[in-house]
Amino acid sequence: MNLALNRNVLVDMFGATTGTGLRIKQAALIVAGIVLLAVAAKIKVPVPGSPVMISMGTFAVLTVGAAYGPRLGLATMLGWMIVGLMGYDVFQSSTADLNGIEYMMGGTGGYLVGYVLATLALGVLARAGWDRTAPKMAGAMLLGNVLIYVPGLIWLGMLYGWDKPILAWGLTPFLLGDAIKLALAALILPVIWKAVGRARG
Repeated sequence: MNLALNRNVLVDMFGATTGTGLRIKQAALIVAGIVLLAVAAKIKVPVPGSPVMISMGTFAVLTVGAAYGPRLGLATMLGWMIVGLMGYDVFQSSTADLNGIEYMMGGTGGYLVGYVLATLALGVLARAGWDRTAPKMAGAMLLGNVLIYVPGLIWLGMLYGWDKPILAWGLTPFLLGDAIKLALAALILPVIWKAVGRARG
């Protein structure tokens, strides 16, 4: 697949584009992104008919990747993980007692690796313009979810053993919620782009 990675992402459309102003904008976006990821990780929305609530953490990860692009998105993701590594309660299931490296090397470890891969993928696809139409954004989100689940499930299997119900633990309960988040992101980002186009027009 040949991608022309010369399109603007959403954060390119406002503020400074060169020099010190750009660096200040990027630093502010990284801080804002870390805060967003930390807050979203703790938001859980009940789904009627499902015993598992939707966490908005993956939604924030994929949206940051698409809105920020690959480099700034990766810097934000790594910043969030460094904050978590330092012991702050910024992850979905971390607590005051279970945090830092102990939490990151537990059952969630593979999904955190997947977050990095998904952020890069969404950023690259956004640079190719996939965030501007609902069908392409849905495809990008689907790929992002695959990139999160594959290392997550592999990590669970290696950690607990492949004789355990790995799919039942780490995949199937979350599919409905992920489908809802995929549809939401596929609609929201193209709508924002249309609004930006009207504002600049």
